[in-house]
Amino acid sequence: MEFTASVAVILVSLCLISIQAASLASSGSSWVRHHNYAEMLAALDAVHSKCPDITYMYNLTGHPDHTIQGRNLAVLVISDHPEEHEVGEPEFKYVANMHGNEVVGRELVLRLAEYMCEAYKRGDNNMQKLVDNTRIHIMPSMNPDGWEMANNQPDAKDWLVGRANAQNIDLNRNFPDLNRIVYSHEQTHAANNHLMRQSLIDNTNLAPETRMMIEWIMDVPFVLSANIHGGDLVANYPYDESRDGGNDYTGSPDDATFRHLAESYSLNHATMARPHQPCDMIDDEKFYMHKGITNGASWYSVKGGMQDFNYLSSNCFEITLELGCNKFPPAADLPQYWDDNREALLSYMWQTHIGIKGRVMNQGQQPDPIANAVIHVFNATNRRHINHDVTSAHDGDYWRLLIPGDYQVQACALPLYSCVTKTVTVENQPFSMAKTLDFYLPLTSLENEEDIETSELGKALDTY
Repeated sequence: MEFTASVAVILVSLCLISIQAASLASSGSSWVRHHNYAEMLAALDAVHSKCPDITYMYNLTGHPDHTIQGRNLAVLVISDHPEEHEVGEPEFKYVANMHGNEVVGRELVLRLAEYMCEAYKRGDNNMQKLVDNTRIHIMPSMNPDGWEMANNQPDAKDWLVGRANAQNIDLNRNFPDLNRIVYSHEQTHAANNHLMRQSLIDNTNLAPETRMMIEWIMDVPFVLSANIHGGDLVANYPYDESRDGGNDYTGSPDDATFRHLAESYSLNHATMARPHQPCDMIDDEKFYMHKGITNGASWYSVKGGMQDFNYLSSNCFEITLELGCNKFPPAADLPQYWDDNREALLSYMWQTHIGIKGRVMNQGQQPDPIANAVIHVFNATNRRHINHDVTSAHDGDYWRLLIPGDYQVQACALPLYSCVTKTVTVENQPFSMAKTLDFYLPLTSLENEEDIETSELGKALDTY
């Protein structure tokens, strides 16, 4: 279902927005400052006013549609057709300020939105290609109530004040623990993706912010995401939760791809993958010695985190970015953070286009799209199945992030349609689109079902 049908356009005072936007514009540089909630909305609106053809603003909706203190989770979309999902075009998201006192990401994505708008308008070829072929969602603050608590401290910012929401809930421990389910399924070869889609919404332990995020993740066919934090300097990838709660490396079925995604950020950051003064946390020094990345569970196990939830509940691959030791740095430091992160932020968005994409259709004179078809991948390079499937979206379009290599890809829509397998070589050239691999599935017949049962890949799927 297209998410824009279930969201409301941001309802803020037009007078306040215009006054704030004018104030920001007249201040010369609006980025050497921390933006409060009203100023944050004004900054988003200023970008929308500057680039109305490629931007769109909305709020997340849910039950309720706002935080405990009445604030919205506001999003700015940047794309050539920002108000709707285009068939074949992948969706990306940056989410910042999940912990309200970790504010660098909040300011960086606001600055990023303006930068992208300006670069697009001046005819930057790579920016126009990225925006025209990607639907990019930017959420500056997932925890606006926590930000207010952190900002309103009269003295130096405390390490914890404002981390949680207004209910004192740590939002990055509040998502349903799908890791427990997938770990229990490993021995039985049961489902390893799209777990408990609908029943999650009825969980009474969810904060309003968490509930809205879950509906968003499930409604939009996101392909890639980053959750931006502060307190250290590293790109963290799944799994975030270990099997026994200890600090053990716990790789996902897409471990190699996640390592690539994390490195696409860290290696383009000014210092993340280079020698630097570590933060005051245990084993910090190992991060830059390992290209500035870490497996989340290897660092410390997180139960109920958003990163793993994205991967296990949807098609979306998400990593967590820690962008500096100081959670709430002085405003004067923000330009340096922007310089350090600008290329990394752009490089990571381009990773939405690695691997393969295509459509799953039925086989006929006028093929119709098939939603919820299962895409399974066998890595022919290392002779291993990637035991994490993605599914096609409403229009039959799908995206599968993959690192370079040779693959066998199977699309299935049983019991109505038979499976089809194709081979593909993935190269992932810079600034290029994912390789297109379309599938046309025939109606099932006894003969086709027998073919599936006797094929090597089909037999693997029977026990998968």
